[in-house]
Amino acid sequence: MLKFNSPLEAFLHWESNAPSLVFLNQPIANKTISFTYKEAGEEARRMASALKAYNLVEGDHVAILSKNCAHWVLADLAIMMCGFVSIPIYPTLNANSINRILEHSESKAIIVGKLDNFDTQKEGVQDIPIISVNLYGESGGDLWENLVEENEPLQVLNRQIPEALHTIIYTSGTTGTPKGVMHTVSNFMESSHILPPIFNLPQHLRVFSYLPLAHVAERVMINAGMSLGGTIFFIHSIDTFASELEKTQPHAFFAVPRIWTKFREKILESLPQSKLNVLLKIPLINKLLKNKLKKKLGLRDAHIVCSAAAPIAPSLIEWFQSLDIRIMQGYGMTEDCCVSHFNTPIDNRIGTVGKTLNNVNAKLSAEGEICIKNNCLMKGYYKAPDLTAEVFDDEGYLKTGDIGEFDHDGFLSITGRVKDQFKTDKGKYISPSYMELIISKNTDIEQVCVVGSGIPQPIVLITLSELGKAKQKDKLIESLKETVAQMNPTLENHEKIEKIIIMKEEWSVDNGLLTPTLKVKRNSIEKIHKAFYIEWFKMNNTVIFE
Repeated sequence: MLKFNSPLEAFLHWESNAPSLVFLNQPIANKTISFTYKEAGEEARRMASALKAYNLVEGDHVAILSKNCAHWVLADLAIMMCGFVSIPIYPTLNANSINRILEHSESKAIIVGKLDNFDTQKEGVQDIPIISVNLYGESGGDLWENLVEENEPLQVLNRQIPEALHTIIYTSGTTGTPKGVMHTVSNFMESSHILPPIFNLPQHLRVFSYLPLAHVAERVMINAGMSLGGTIFFIHSIDTFASELEKTQPHAFFAVPRIWTKFREKILESLPQSKLNVLLKIPLINKLLKNKLKKKLGLRDAHIVCSAAAPIAPSLIEWFQSLDIRIMQGYGMTEDCCVSHFNTPIDNRIGTVGKTLNNVNAKLSAEGEICIKNNCLMKGYYKAPDLTAEVFDDEGYLKTGDIGEFDHDGFLSITGRVKDQFKTDKGKYISPSYMELIISKNTDIEQVCVVGSGIPQPIVLITLSELGKAKQKDKLIESLKETVAQMNPTLENHEKIEKIIIMKEEWSVDNGLLTPTLKVKRNSIEKIHKAFYIEWFKMNNTVIFE
Protein backbone atom coordinates (compact mmCIF):
# COMPACT_ATOMS: atom_id res chain seq x y z
CA MET A 1 0.00 0.00 0.00
CA LEU A 2 1.33 3.43 -0.96
CA LYS A 3 1.72 5.83 1.93
CA PHE A 4 0.72 9.46 1.68
CA ASN A 5 1.14 12.43 3.99
CA SER A 6 -2.39 13.73 3.56
CA PRO A 7 -5.77 12.82 2.05
CA LEU A 8 -5.26 15.49 -0.60
CA GLU A 9 -1.86 14.06 -1.54
CA ALA A 10 -3.48 10.62 -1.95
CA PHE A 11 -6.17 12.04 -4.23
CA LEU A 12 -3.66 14.01 -6.32
CA HIS A 13 -1.55 10.89 -6.80
CA TRP A 14 -4.41 8.95 -8.37
CA GLU A 15 -5.61 11.98 -10.30
CA SER A 16 -2.15 12.16 -11.89
CA ASN A 17 -1.52 8.42 -12.31
CA ALA A 18 -5.01 7.10 -13.07
CA PRO A 19 -7.02 10.11 -14.30
CA SER A 20 -9.63 8.07 -16.19
CA LEU A 21 -10.35 5.76 -13.24
CA VAL A 22 -13.87 6.27 -11.87
CA PHE A 23 -13.64 7.85 -8.41
CA LEU A 24 -17.27 8.67 -7.50
CA ASN A 25 -20.53 6.98 -8.54
CA GLN A 26 -23.67 8.97 -7.73
CA PRO A 27 -27.12 7.53 -8.54
CA ILE A 28 -29.73 10.22 -9.12
CA ALA A 29 -33.28 9.62 -10.36
CA ASN A 30 -32.99 6.89 -13.00
CA LYS A 31 -29.34 7.40 -13.90
CA THR A 32 -25.85 7.35 -12.39
CA ILE A 33 -23.46 10.28 -12.59
CA SER A 34 -19.80 9.31 -12.41
CA PHE A 35 -16.70 11.41 -11.76
CA THR A 36 -13.29 10.13 -12.78
CA TYR A 37 -10.32 11.21 -10.68
CA LYS A 38 -9.54 13.83 -13.33
CA GLU A 39 -13.13 15.15 -13.44
CA ALA A 40 -13.36 15.23 -9.65
CA GLY A 41 -10.11 17.19 -9.47
CA GLU A 42 -11.36 19.72 -12.02
CA GLU A 43 -14.68 20.24 -10.20
CA ALA A 44 -13.05 20.47 -6.76
CA ARG A 45 -10.50 23.03 -8.00
CA ARG A 46 -13.27 25.21 -9.44
CA MET A 47 -15.17 25.03 -6.14
CA ALA A 48 -11.96 25.85 -4.28
CA SER A 49 -11.65 29.04 -6.36
CA ALA A 50 -15.27 29.86 -5.52
CA LEU A 51 -14.65 29.37 -1.80
CA LYS A 52 -11.60 31.65 -1.94
CA ALA A 53 -13.81 34.36 -3.46
CA TYR A 54 -15.78 34.56 -0.18
CA ASN A 55 -12.70 36.21 1.33
CA LEU A 56 -11.96 33.23 3.54
CA VAL A 57 -8.40 32.79 4.74
CA GLU A 58 -6.32 29.68 5.40
CA GLY A 59 -7.51 27.90 8.55
CA ASP A 60 -11.11 29.17 8.29
CA HIS A 61 -13.90 26.68 8.98
CA VAL A 62 -16.35 25.54 6.29
CA ALA A 63 -19.31 23.31 7.16
CA ILE A 64 -20.78 20.48 5.07
CA LEU A 65 -24.44 19.62 5.65
CA SER A 66 -25.42 16.68 3.47
CA LYS A 67 -26.17 13.02 3.24
CA ASN A 68 -23.44 10.91 1.70
CA CYS A 69 -23.06 11.83 -1.95
CA ALA A 70 -20.43 12.62 -4.54
CA HIS A 71 -20.60 16.33 -3.75
CA TRP A 72 -19.82 15.70 -0.06
CA VAL A 73 -16.44 14.32 -1.13
CA LEU A 74 -15.94 17.04 -3.77
CA ALA A 75 -16.70 19.68 -1.14
CA ASP A 76 -14.22 18.10 1.26
CA LEU A 77 -11.53 18.10 -1.45
CA ALA A 78 -12.21 21.75 -2.26
CA ILE A 79 -11.93 22.66 1.43
CA MET A 80 -8.58 20.82 1.63
CA MET A 81 -7.31 22.51 -1.53
CA CYS A 82 -7.90 25.90 0.11
CA GLY A 83 -6.32 25.00 3.45
CA PHE A 84 -9.63 25.35 5.27
CA VAL A 85 -10.97 23.13 8.07
CA SER A 86 -14.07 21.03 7.40
CA ILE A 87 -17.00 20.94 9.83
CA PRO A 88 -19.19 17.95 8.90
CA ILE A 89 -22.78 18.12 10.21
CA TYR A 90 -25.15 15.17 10.47
CA PRO A 91 -27.87 15.61 7.81
CA THR A 92 -30.64 14.59 10.23
CA LEU A 93 -30.03 17.35 12.79
CA ASN A 94 -32.71 19.97 13.41
CA ALA A 95 -32.28 23.72 12.92
CA ASN A 96 -31.35 24.39 16.56
CA SER A 97 -28.62 21.73 16.60
CA ILE A 98 -27.24 22.93 13.26
CA ASN A 99 -27.15 26.51 14.50
CA ARG A 100 -25.40 25.48 17.70
CA ILE A 101 -22.67 23.66 15.76
CA LEU A 102 -22.21 26.47 13.21
CA GLU A 103 -21.88 29.06 15.95
CA HIS A 104 -19.63 26.96 18.18
CA SER A 105 -17.38 25.96 15.28
CA GLU A 106 -17.23 29.53 13.96
CA SER A 107 -17.96 28.30 10.45
CA LYS A 108 -17.57 31.00 7.78
CA ALA A 109 -19.60 29.23 5.05
CA ILE A 110 -21.70 26.11 4.56
CA ILE A 111 -22.09 23.71 1.63
CA VAL A 112 -25.55 22.14 1.48
CA GLY A 113 -25.83 18.92 -0.51
CA LYS A 114 -28.27 16.03 -0.52
CA LEU A 115 -30.95 16.42 2.17
CA ASP A 116 -34.48 15.24 2.84
CA ASN A 117 -35.92 18.63 3.79
CA PHE A 118 -33.57 21.58 4.11
CA ASP A 119 -36.58 23.89 4.47
CA THR A 120 -37.00 22.65 8.05
CA GLN A 121 -33.29 23.13 8.79
CA LYS A 122 -32.35 26.38 7.08
CA GLU A 123 -33.37 28.56 10.04
CA GLY A 124 -30.29 27.14 11.72
CA VAL A 125 -28.03 28.72 9.08
CA GLN A 126 -27.69 32.43 9.74
CA ASP A 127 -25.34 35.15 8.55
CA ILE A 128 -22.95 32.96 6.56
CA PRO A 129 -22.82 32.16 2.82
CA ILE A 130 -24.73 29.08 1.67
CA ILE A 131 -23.66 27.02 -1.33
CA SER A 132 -26.38 24.61 -2.48
CA VAL A 133 -26.10 21.70 -4.90
CA ASN A 134 -28.99 22.03 -7.32
CA LEU A 135 -28.56 18.44 -8.53
CA TYR A 136 -30.20 17.30 -5.28
CA GLY A 137 -32.98 19.88 -5.44
CA GLU A 138 -31.42 22.53 -3.20
CA SER A 139 -31.44 26.16 -4.31
CA GLY A 140 -30.66 28.34 -1.27
CA GLY A 141 -27.84 30.87 -1.48
CA ASP A 142 -25.38 30.40 -4.35
CA LEU A 143 -25.70 27.35 -6.58
CA TRP A 144 -22.77 24.95 -6.70
CA GLU A 145 -23.28 24.43 -10.43
CA ASN A 146 -23.12 28.16 -11.19
CA LEU A 147 -20.00 28.64 -9.09
CA VAL A 148 -18.26 25.75 -10.83
CA GLU A 149 -19.13 27.20 -14.21
CA GLU A 150 -18.11 30.76 -13.31
CA ASN A 151 -14.75 30.00 -11.65
CA GLU A 152 -11.49 28.80 -13.12
CA PRO A 153 -9.72 25.91 -11.40
CA LEU A 154 -7.54 26.91 -8.46
CA GLN A 155 -3.94 26.75 -9.66
CA VAL A 156 -1.96 26.78 -6.42
CA LEU A 157 -3.27 24.20 -3.97
CA ASN A 158 -2.71 24.20 -0.24
CA ARG A 159 -0.09 21.67 0.82
CA GLN A 160 -1.58 19.91 3.82
CA ILE A 161 1.03 19.57 6.55
CA PRO A 162 0.68 16.68 9.02
CA GLU A 163 0.21 18.75 12.16
CA ALA A 164 -2.42 21.09 10.64
CA LEU A 165 -5.99 20.92 11.86
CA HIS A 166 -7.93 18.93 9.26
CA THR A 167 -11.47 18.66 10.61
CA ILE A 168 -13.65 19.13 13.67
CA ILE A 169 -16.08 16.24 14.10
CA TYR A 170 -19.01 16.85 16.39
CA THR A 171 -19.86 13.67 18.27
CA SER A 172 -23.30 12.18 17.68
CA GLY A 173 -24.21 12.63 21.31
CA THR A 174 -25.49 9.51 23.08
CA THR A 175 -25.04 11.55 26.23
CA GLY A 176 -24.94 15.29 26.77
CA THR A 177 -24.22 18.03 24.25
CA PRO A 178 -22.16 17.08 21.17
CA LYS A 179 -18.51 18.06 21.43
CA GLY A 180 -16.17 19.15 18.63
CA VAL A 181 -13.33 16.63 18.25
CA MET A 182 -10.24 18.16 16.63
CA HIS A 183 -8.26 15.91 14.30
CA THR A 184 -5.13 16.76 12.36
CA VAL A 185 -4.12 15.68 8.87
CA SER A 186 -1.68 13.12 10.29
CA ASN A 187 -4.36 11.60 12.52
CA PHE A 188 -6.46 10.63 9.52
CA MET A 189 -3.52 9.33 7.56
CA GLU A 190 -2.35 7.21 10.50
CA SER A 191 -5.82 5.66 10.68
CA SER A 192 -6.03 5.22 6.90
CA HIS A 193 -2.65 3.47 6.79
CA ILE A 194 -3.15 1.14 9.77
CA LEU A 195 -6.55 -0.37 9.01
CA PRO A 196 -6.45 -1.46 5.30
CA PRO A 197 -3.49 -3.88 5.61
CA ILE A 198 -5.12 -5.60 8.57
CA PHE A 199 -8.05 -6.53 6.36
CA ASN A 200 -6.03 -7.12 3.18
CA LEU A 201 -7.96 -4.50 1.24
CA PRO A 202 -7.02 -4.44 -2.46
CA GLN A 203 -5.84 -1.52 -4.55
CA HIS A 204 -8.70 0.12 -6.50
CA LEU A 205 -11.20 -1.29 -4.04
CA ARG A 206 -14.94 -0.68 -4.26
CA VAL A 207 -16.28 1.34 -1.32
CA PHE A 208 -20.00 1.44 -0.52
CA SER A 209 -20.63 4.68 1.36
CA TYR A 210 -23.89 4.94 3.26
CA LEU A 211 -23.15 5.46 6.97
CA PRO A 212 -22.96 9.20 7.74
CA LEU A 213 -19.84 10.90 6.44
CA ALA A 214 -20.13 13.20 9.44
CA HIS A 215 -19.03 10.14 11.47
CA VAL A 216 -15.34 9.40 11.89
CA ALA A 217 -15.53 5.74 10.75
CA GLU A 218 -17.04 6.52 7.35
CA ARG A 219 -14.62 9.38 6.88
CA VAL A 220 -11.70 7.04 7.57
CA MET A 221 -13.15 4.57 5.05
CA ILE A 222 -13.33 7.26 2.36
CA ASN A 223 -9.74 8.32 3.08
CA ALA A 224 -8.62 4.68 2.89
CA GLY A 225 -10.44 4.42 -0.43
CA MET A 226 -8.59 7.46 -1.75
CA SER A 227 -5.26 6.09 -0.55
CA LEU A 228 -5.92 2.87 -2.49
CA GLY A 229 -7.24 4.54 -5.64
CA GLY A 230 -10.71 3.21 -4.92
CA THR A 231 -14.11 3.85 -6.43
CA ILE A 232 -16.76 5.13 -4.04
CA PHE A 233 -20.40 4.19 -4.59
CA PHE A 234 -23.27 6.11 -3.00
CA ILE A 235 -26.94 5.21 -2.65
CA HIS A 236 -29.91 6.98 -4.16
CA SER A 237 -32.21 6.42 -1.17
CA ILE A 238 -32.90 4.03 1.67
CA ASP A 239 -35.41 2.29 -0.61
CA THR A 240 -32.69 1.41 -3.11
CA PHE A 241 -30.07 0.53 -0.49
CA ALA A 242 -30.38 -3.26 -0.84
CA SER A 243 -30.34 -3.33 -4.64
CA GLU A 244 -27.41 -0.88 -4.86
CA LEU A 245 -25.41 -2.83 -2.29
CA GLU A 246 -26.02 -6.02 -4.28
CA LYS A 247 -24.96 -4.26 -7.48
CA THR A 248 -21.79 -2.80 -5.94
CA GLN A 249 -20.43 -5.94 -4.17
CA PRO A 250 -17.95 -3.83 -2.14
CA HIS A 251 -14.59 -5.15 -1.00
CA ALA A 252 -15.30 -4.03 2.57
CA PHE A 253 -18.62 -3.63 4.34
CA PHE A 254 -19.06 -1.89 7.66
CA ALA A 255 -22.39 -1.85 9.49
CA VAL A 256 -23.77 -1.06 12.91
CA PRO A 257 -25.57 -3.88 14.79
CA ARG A 258 -29.05 -2.68 13.89
CA ILE A 259 -28.32 -3.17 10.19
CA TRP A 260 -27.16 -6.75 10.78
CA THR A 261 -30.40 -7.34 12.68
CA LYS A 262 -32.36 -5.98 9.72
CA PHE A 263 -30.45 -8.22 7.29
CA ARG A 264 -31.30 -11.30 9.35
CA GLU A 265 -34.91 -10.18 9.63
CA LYS A 266 -35.26 -9.84 5.85
CA ILE A 267 -33.74 -13.27 5.24
CA LEU A 268 -36.06 -14.90 7.79
CA GLU A 269 -39.12 -13.18 6.30
CA SER A 270 -38.63 -15.09 3.06
CA LEU A 271 -36.86 -18.13 4.51
CA PRO A 272 -38.10 -19.06 8.01
CA GLN A 273 -35.51 -20.47 10.40
CA SER A 274 -36.99 -23.97 10.36
CA LYS A 275 -36.75 -24.15 6.56
CA LEU A 276 -33.29 -22.57 6.57
CA ASN A 277 -32.07 -25.22 9.03
CA VAL A 278 -33.26 -28.00 6.74
CA LEU A 279 -31.66 -26.52 3.63
CA LEU A 280 -28.32 -25.98 5.37
CA LYS A 281 -28.17 -29.69 6.19
CA ILE A 282 -28.24 -30.68 2.50
CA PRO A 283 -24.60 -30.56 1.24
CA LEU A 284 -25.11 -29.39 -2.35
CA ILE A 285 -27.92 -26.96 -1.52
CA ASN A 286 -25.97 -25.69 1.49
CA LYS A 287 -23.18 -24.24 -0.67
CA LEU A 288 -25.50 -22.88 -3.36
CA LEU A 289 -27.75 -21.25 -0.76
CA LYS A 290 -24.87 -19.58 1.09
CA ASN A 291 -23.39 -18.20 -2.13
CA LYS A 292 -26.77 -16.93 -3.25
CA LEU A 293 -27.42 -15.18 0.08
CA LYS A 294 -23.96 -13.59 0.13
CA LYS A 295 -24.45 -12.28 -3.39
CA LYS A 296 -27.95 -11.03 -2.58
CA LEU A 297 -26.64 -9.18 0.48
CA GLY A 298 -23.81 -7.65 -1.57
CA LEU A 299 -21.09 -9.47 0.38
CA ARG A 300 -19.79 -11.82 -2.33
CA ASP A 301 -16.47 -9.96 -2.80
CA ALA A 302 -16.05 -8.56 0.69
CA HIS A 303 -12.54 -9.06 2.10
CA ILE A 304 -13.80 -7.85 5.45
CA VAL A 305 -17.25 -7.58 7.01
CA CYS A 306 -17.34 -5.45 10.15
CA SER A 307 -19.61 -4.44 12.98
CA ALA A 308 -18.81 -1.64 15.39
CA ALA A 309 -20.17 1.58 16.97
CA ALA A 310 -22.36 -0.38 19.44
CA PRO A 311 -22.41 -3.86 21.02
CA ILE A 312 -23.60 -6.73 18.82
CA ALA A 313 -25.03 -9.96 20.23
CA PRO A 314 -22.68 -12.95 19.83
CA SER A 315 -25.72 -15.00 18.79
CA LEU A 316 -26.23 -12.68 15.82
CA ILE A 317 -22.59 -13.08 14.72
CA GLU A 318 -22.94 -16.87 15.06
CA TRP A 319 -26.14 -16.83 13.00
CA PHE A 320 -24.37 -15.09 10.11
CA GLN A 321 -21.36 -17.36 10.50
CA SER A 322 -23.67 -20.32 9.79
CA LEU A 323 -24.10 -18.69 6.35
CA ASP A 324 -20.32 -18.31 5.90
CA ILE A 325 -20.53 -14.58 6.58
CA ARG A 326 -17.88 -13.80 9.19
CA ILE A 327 -18.55 -10.53 10.97
CA MET A 328 -15.49 -9.01 12.61
CA GLN A 329 -16.36 -6.90 15.61
CA GLY A 330 -14.19 -3.88 16.31
CA TYR A 331 -13.92 -0.98 18.70
CA GLY A 332 -12.93 2.63 18.28
CA MET A 333 -14.31 6.09 18.83
CA THR A 334 -14.23 9.56 17.36
CA GLU A 335 -11.56 10.67 19.81
CA ASP A 336 -9.07 7.91 18.86
CA CYS A 337 -9.83 8.08 15.11
CA CYS A 338 -11.06 4.44 15.12
CA VAL A 339 -7.62 3.00 15.94
CA SER A 340 -8.03 0.84 19.02
CA HIS A 341 -9.11 -2.83 18.84
CA PHE A 342 -10.30 -5.18 16.11
CA ASN A 343 -10.89 -8.82 15.36
CA THR A 344 -9.24 -9.94 12.13
CA PRO A 345 -9.82 -12.78 9.66
CA ILE A 346 -6.93 -14.74 11.17
CA ASP A 347 -7.55 -13.80 14.80
CA ASN A 348 -11.24 -13.58 15.62
CA ARG A 349 -13.03 -14.29 18.87
CA ILE A 350 -16.80 -13.89 18.91
CA GLY A 351 -18.09 -11.87 21.85
CA THR A 352 -15.01 -9.64 21.95
CA VAL A 353 -13.92 -6.55 20.04
CA GLY A 354 -10.55 -8.09 19.27
CA LYS A 355 -6.96 -7.50 20.28
CA THR A 356 -5.13 -4.20 20.69
CA LEU A 357 -3.94 -3.00 17.28
CA ASN A 358 -0.30 -2.36 16.48
CA ASN A 359 0.93 1.09 17.48
CA VAL A 360 -1.76 1.21 20.18
CA ASN A 361 -1.29 0.97 23.94
CA ALA A 362 -4.28 0.02 26.07
CA LYS A 363 -4.84 -0.34 29.79
CA LEU A 364 -7.67 -0.59 32.29
CA SER A 365 -8.03 1.91 35.10
CA ALA A 366 -8.62 0.78 38.67
CA GLU A 367 -12.36 1.06 37.93
CA GLY A 368 -12.06 -1.05 34.77
CA GLU A 369 -12.33 1.88 32.34
CA ILE A 370 -10.59 1.27 29.01
CA CYS A 371 -7.82 3.79 28.33
CA ILE A 372 -6.16 4.17 24.93
CA LYS A 373 -2.99 5.79 23.62
CA ASN A 374 -2.13 5.83 19.90
CA ASN A 375 -0.57 8.12 17.30
CA CYS A 376 -3.89 9.58 16.15
CA LEU A 377 -5.61 10.70 19.33
CA MET A 378 -7.61 13.89 18.99
CA LYS A 379 -5.89 17.15 19.79
CA GLY A 380 -8.75 18.01 22.11
CA TYR A 381 -12.31 19.28 22.13
CA TYR A 382 -12.68 22.57 20.29
CA LYS A 383 -12.86 25.53 22.68
CA ALA A 384 -13.22 23.17 25.66
CA PRO A 385 -9.88 22.80 27.48
CA ASP A 386 -11.55 21.68 30.71
CA LEU A 387 -13.45 18.87 28.95
CA THR A 388 -10.25 17.90 27.14
CA ALA A 389 -8.32 17.68 30.40
CA GLU A 390 -11.03 15.46 31.90
CA VAL A 391 -10.70 12.74 29.24
CA PHE A 392 -6.90 12.35 29.40
CA ASP A 393 -5.09 10.81 32.34
CA ASP A 394 -1.67 11.83 33.67
CA GLU A 395 0.10 9.52 31.19
CA GLY A 396 -1.72 10.92 28.15
CA TYR A 397 -4.13 8.01 27.77
CA LEU A 398 -7.63 8.73 26.49
CA LYS A 399 -10.29 7.67 28.99
CA THR A 400 -12.93 6.11 26.75
CA GLY A 401 -15.83 5.95 29.19
CA ASP A 402 -16.24 2.24 28.40
CA ILE A 403 -15.74 -0.52 30.94
CA GLY A 404 -13.99 -3.65 29.72
CA GLU A 405 -11.89 -6.68 30.47
CA PHE A 406 -9.12 -8.59 28.68
CA ASP A 407 -9.05 -12.37 28.49
CA HIS A 408 -5.84 -14.43 28.80
CA ASP A 409 -5.20 -14.16 25.05
CA GLY A 410 -5.53 -10.38 24.96
CA PHE A 411 -9.02 -10.11 23.47
CA LEU A 412 -11.02 -7.18 24.83
CA SER A 413 -14.68 -7.40 25.86
CA ILE A 414 -16.78 -4.31 26.49
CA THR A 415 -18.91 -4.86 29.59
CA GLY A 416 -20.59 -1.49 29.93
CA ARG A 417 -20.42 2.29 29.92
CA VAL A 418 -19.35 4.24 32.99
CA LYS A 419 -22.28 6.63 32.54
CA ASP A 420 -24.83 3.91 31.68
CA GLN A 421 -24.72 2.37 35.13
CA PHE A 422 -27.77 3.03 37.27
CA LYS A 423 -28.78 2.28 40.84
CA THR A 424 -32.01 0.53 41.80
CA ASP A 425 -33.82 1.66 44.95
CA LYS A 426 -32.16 -1.28 46.72
CA GLY A 427 -28.89 0.60 46.30
CA LYS A 428 -27.52 -1.92 43.81
CA TYR A 429 -25.67 -0.78 40.68
CA ILE A 430 -26.63 -2.28 37.32
CA SER A 431 -24.50 -2.27 34.14
CA PRO A 432 -27.13 -2.77 31.42
CA SER A 433 -25.03 -3.37 28.28
CA TYR A 434 -24.42 -7.10 28.56
CA MET A 435 -28.03 -7.70 29.67
CA GLU A 436 -29.24 -5.88 26.55
CA LEU A 437 -27.08 -8.12 24.38
CA ILE A 438 -28.67 -11.25 25.86
CA ILE A 439 -32.20 -9.91 25.40
CA SER A 440 -31.50 -8.90 21.80
CA LYS A 441 -31.09 -12.57 20.85
CA ASN A 442 -34.88 -12.65 20.56
CA THR A 443 -35.65 -11.91 16.91
CA ASP A 444 -39.01 -10.37 17.88
CA ILE A 445 -37.09 -7.45 19.39
CA GLU A 446 -35.71 -4.52 17.40
CA GLN A 447 -34.20 -2.27 20.10
CA VAL A 448 -33.52 -2.68 23.81
CA CYS A 449 -32.93 -0.39 26.77
CA VAL A 450 -32.59 -1.85 30.29
CA VAL A 451 -33.56 0.71 32.94
CA GLY A 452 -34.48 0.69 36.62
CA SER A 453 -33.45 3.81 38.45
CA GLY A 454 -35.72 4.25 41.47
CA ILE A 455 -37.42 0.84 41.37
CA PRO A 456 -36.42 -2.43 43.12
CA GLN A 457 -35.50 -4.43 39.97
CA PRO A 458 -34.59 -3.52 36.39
CA ILE A 459 -37.18 -3.48 33.63
CA VAL A 460 -36.68 -3.62 29.87
CA LEU A 461 -38.01 -1.14 27.32
CA ILE A 462 -38.17 -2.60 23.81
CA THR A 463 -39.40 -1.87 20.32
CA LEU A 464 -40.59 -4.73 18.11
CA SER A 465 -38.96 -6.00 14.94
CA GLU A 466 -41.06 -6.67 11.85
CA LEU A 467 -41.11 -10.35 12.86
CA GLY A 468 -42.41 -9.39 16.30
CA LYS A 469 -45.07 -7.08 14.88
CA ALA A 470 -46.31 -9.86 12.63
CA LYS A 471 -46.82 -12.30 15.52
CA GLN A 472 -50.11 -12.94 17.24
CA LYS A 473 -50.26 -11.13 20.57
CA ASP A 474 -50.34 -14.27 22.72
CA LYS A 475 -47.41 -15.80 20.78
CA LEU A 476 -45.43 -12.58 21.16
CA ILE A 477 -46.04 -12.45 24.92
CA GLU A 478 -45.01 -16.09 25.24
CA SER A 479 -41.80 -15.44 23.31
CA LEU A 480 -40.83 -12.46 25.48
CA LYS A 481 -41.65 -14.28 28.72
CA GLU A 482 -39.47 -17.17 27.62
CA THR A 483 -36.56 -14.81 27.02
CA VAL A 484 -36.87 -13.46 30.56
CA ALA A 485 -37.25 -16.97 32.02
CA GLN A 486 -34.09 -18.16 30.29
CA MET A 487 -32.10 -15.08 31.13
CA ASN A 488 -32.90 -14.45 34.80
CA PRO A 489 -31.27 -17.60 36.23
CA THR A 490 -27.94 -16.43 34.72
CA LEU A 491 -28.12 -13.05 36.51
CA GLU A 492 -27.40 -11.92 40.06
CA ASN A 493 -30.52 -11.44 42.17
CA HIS A 494 -30.41 -7.65 41.94
CA GLU A 495 -30.10 -7.85 38.12
CA LYS A 496 -33.09 -10.10 37.41
CA ILE A 497 -35.56 -8.59 34.94
CA GLU A 498 -39.02 -7.89 36.35
CA LYS A 499 -40.95 -6.54 33.34
CA ILE A 500 -40.73 -6.04 29.57
CA ILE A 501 -42.43 -2.90 28.28
CA ILE A 502 -43.29 -2.74 24.57
CA MET A 503 -43.05 0.83 23.35
CA LYS A 504 -45.75 2.35 21.14
CA GLU A 505 -43.29 4.65 19.41
CA GLU A 506 -40.35 3.53 17.29
CA TRP A 507 -36.96 4.85 18.35
CA SER A 508 -35.48 6.77 15.47
CA VAL A 509 -33.03 9.50 14.58
CA ASP A 510 -35.95 11.76 13.65
CA ASN A 511 -37.54 11.66 17.10
CA GLY A 512 -34.21 12.03 18.86
CA LEU A 513 -34.13 8.58 20.46
CA LEU A 514 -31.32 7.22 18.26
CA THR A 515 -28.05 8.88 17.38
CA PRO A 516 -27.27 9.37 13.67
CA THR A 517 -25.21 6.17 13.95
CA LEU A 518 -28.28 4.29 15.23
CA LYS A 519 -27.22 3.92 18.86
CA VAL A 520 -29.91 4.17 21.53
CA LYS A 521 -29.89 7.55 23.32
CA ARG A 522 -30.45 6.22 26.81
CA ASN A 523 -30.73 9.64 28.44
CA SER A 524 -33.44 10.77 26.02
CA ILE A 525 -35.45 7.56 26.45
CA GLU A 526 -35.19 7.79 30.24
CA LYS A 527 -36.26 11.43 30.20
CA ILE A 528 -39.51 10.49 28.46
CA HIS A 529 -40.35 7.29 30.34
CA LYS A 530 -38.82 7.48 33.82
CA ALA A 531 -42.03 8.86 35.34
CA PHE A 532 -43.80 5.58 34.46
CA TYR A 533 -41.26 3.12 35.91
CA ILE A 534 -42.99 2.70 39.28
CA GLU A 535 -46.42 2.32 37.64
CA TRP A 536 -45.15 -0.34 35.22
CA PHE A 537 -43.25 -2.14 37.98
CA LYS A 538 -46.42 -2.49 40.06
CA MET A 539 -48.47 -4.03 37.22
CA ASN A 540 -49.23 -7.73 37.41
CA ASN A 541 -48.23 -8.70 33.86
CA THR A 542 -44.64 -9.52 32.92
CA VAL A 543 -45.15 -8.15 29.40
CA ILE A 544 -46.77 -4.73 29.23
CA PHE A 545 -47.90 -2.80 26.16
CA GLU A 546 -47.28 0.92 26.63
